[in-house]
Amino acid sequence: MLKYKKEFSARGGRPCLPGANRSAFMRGCMNIQEQIAFLTRGCVDVVNVEGLQKKLESGKKLIVKLGCDPTSADLHLGHSVVLSLLRRFQDLGHTAVLVIGDFTAAIGDPSGRDSTRPVLPREKILENAKTYTDQAFKVLKPEQTQIRFNSEWLDPFVSGKDLLQTLSKVTVSQVLEREDFKKRMKEGNPISMLEILYSLFQGQDSVALKADVELGGTDQIFNLLVGRQLQKQNGIEPQIAITVPLLVGIDGVKKMSKSYGNYVGLNDAPNDMFGKLMSISDEMMLNYYELLTSENLAEVKAMHPMEAKKRLAGLLTERFHGKEAALAARENFEKVFSKKENPDEMPVFKPAEGAMLSAVLFEAGAAQSKNKARALIEQGAVRLNGKKITQDGPLSFKYGDVLQAGKRAFFKLSH
Repeated sequence: MLKYKKEFSARGGRPCLPGANRSAFMRGCMNIQEQIAFLTRGCVDVVNVEGLQKKLESGKKLIVKLGCDPTSADLHLGHSVVLSLLRRFQDLGHTAVLVIGDFTAAIGDPSGRDSTRPVLPREKILENAKTYTDQAFKVLKPEQTQIRFNSEWLDPFVSGKDLLQTLSKVTVSQVLEREDFKKRMKEGNPISMLEILYSLFQGQDSVALKADVELGGTDQIFNLLVGRQLQKQNGIEPQIAITVPLLVGIDGVKKMSKSYGNYVGLNDAPNDMFGKLMSISDEMMLNYYELLTSENLAEVKAMHPMEAKKRLAGLLTERFHGKEAALAARENFEKVFSKKENPDEMPVFKPAEGAMLSAVLFEAGAAQSKNKARALIEQGAVRLNGKKITQDGPLSFKYGDVLQAGKRAFFKLSH
C-alpha cells in the first residue's frame, strides 16, 4: 500500500472558513500534501506523485478518467472502491469523466483473465451501461460527472490512418510482457488480436479526453501506462496513473465477487447491506474504512470495534439508500441480532405441500442450491420459530410460522 505520513478529514483538519461549497471548503482546509494524502489513501500505484503534485498546484480543475466496460449490469462494493476514489477527486472540485466502453466492451478487456471474454452485442452493452451509470451515481456527483462513450472517437480512429500510426509506436514485446498474457501463452490459451489491441484503444481514450488522471484496479496498470505513453507521443502532458486494490469479500478470503457469494451489492436491500457488513472481521473493517470511506482512521481505531462496525455499515447503507433507511437497518439489526427478536417485516413464502426443507430454503432464495441448503441444516443454521432443525425432511408448519436460515434470512410461512 502507498504510505503517507498524515491523516486528514474535514472534521480533523486545521481550522478554516467554509467556502461557497463543499469542494471549495475541502480545498481550503487542505494544503497540497494533505490533498495528495486524501486522494491516494489506500492506493497501490501512483505514477507519479510528483506529477500529481504539479497538477494540483496548477489550480486547474483536473479531468479524472475512469473507464468501464459494461459487461455486467450489477455492481457491488468492490466496484465502488474506484468509484469512491473518483468521488474524492470530485470532493476537491475536479471533473470526473466516466468513459462507457461501448466500443471496447465489444472486444473485452483481457486484464487479469485466463481466457478470452465473450463478445457482447451492442444492445446488451447499452442496456448494461444504463444500469451501471444509475448505480455509479449512488457514489458520484452527477453534476460533476461527464458520461462519454468511447465509440465517439474510436470508430473514426480505427477507420482512418491514426490506428496504423499508433501501432507503429508500440512493440509486440511490450504487449506480450503483460503478466496475464504471459500466463495464457505458457498455458497454451489463445490470445486474440483484438485483446492485444485493447490497451491501445483504452490509451486512445486518454488521448481523446486529454485526461489529467486515470484510475483503475491493480490489474489495469499496464493499460494506464499505455495511456501515458500515447499522450506523450501526441504532445499531451501524460496523465497520472492511480490504481486501487481489489476489495476482499465479506468472507475475508477471496476478492469480492457475485460468483463467490461474498459480495455486498449496491442494490442490496438496506437490511441485507447492513447485516452483511456487520459480518466482516474487525481487521477487514479497517480495510473497508480505508478503501470505501474518507473517515479518519485514527478516530476509527479509537472506537469500540462493534460501534465502529455499526458506523461503517451505517455510512455505506446511507450512501446507497439514504439516512432514514440506514437508521432503520441499524434498528432492525440490533433487534434481530442483539435482542434475538424477529424483524418487523419479513417476506412471505408459500411452500409446496410436503416439500423437503432443503427445497423450501432453495426456492425461497435462502440458499444458492439444495446442497447448500442441506449444509445449512446440518450446521444448525436453520430454525423454525426459533427452534433449531438439524435434519432435512418434509417441512411441517402452520400459517405464520417463521423460518430462519443463517443470521439474516427470515421468512413468514403461508399455506
